[in-house]
Amino acid sequence: MKRKIIEIDEEKCNGCGACVTGCAEGALQIVNGKAKLVNEVFCDGLGACIGECPTGALTIIERESAEFDEAAVEEHLQKSKRPPAGGCPGMQLRFGGKKPPAAKTAPAVSGQVISSELNQWPTQLHLVPAEAPFFKNRELVVLSTCSPSASPDVNWRFIRGRAIAIACPKLDRTEGYVEKLTGILQANGIPKVIIVRMEVPCCGGLTLMVKEAVRRSGRTDLAVEEATIGLDGELREIKTLEG
Repeated sequence: MKRKIIEIDEEKCNGCGACVTGCAEGALQIVNGKAKLVNEVFCDGLGACIGECPTGALTIIERESAEFDEAAVEEHLQKSKRPPAGGCPGMQLRFGGKKPPAAKTAPAVSGQVISSELNQWPTQLHLVPAEAPFFKNRELVVLSTCSPSASPDVNWRFIRGRAIAIACPKLDRTEGYVEKLTGILQANGIPKVIIVRMEVPCCGGLTLMVKEAVRRSGRTDLAVEEATIGLDGELREIKTLEG
């Protein structure tokens, strides 16, 4: 029969898993970092998942497909014994296996044990003014919220001598983020952008937003790099991004 059903643009999908949690029927899963329709009979074609997608990767189309099967959905959900399967891989619990140090009472000392390289305020992307003086002619680090807590190296390796904007593509209200980044890139003579993200797929949304902001800025002289931090805190790679 011909009916409405979800279609996924894999080029736009960043694997964040928001659509999976937005699909009450469990029709979607994250497979190899991309959202997939696991069974057409699980999709009711109403599109509740669309509103959860931050990249516009989901649309409702009309095509030939098996009929939506409510009984099959119920059986599917009962077998899974949990909410719809999948979700953001970055939300899966992990334990590194490192032996924690013995608990100690923090010493009552003033000042800092390790000096910070931070030389601006505010830092969150929603809060920084697009034409703040600390952006002028400096390299910009677009920093994922989790990176500094995952790796103690982030402060000296990436923040030193640079301006930063902190954001989370999974949990923030990202409306306006691309526009804000575009304004920052257009107004301040920034020579280079470094995206510092975690290796989980949902963090890929940060890279997509920066790339779109670079495109909208019209800057052809701007160098863009992506640094990926592993869940163990190690720097996985730094790569140059094109357009």
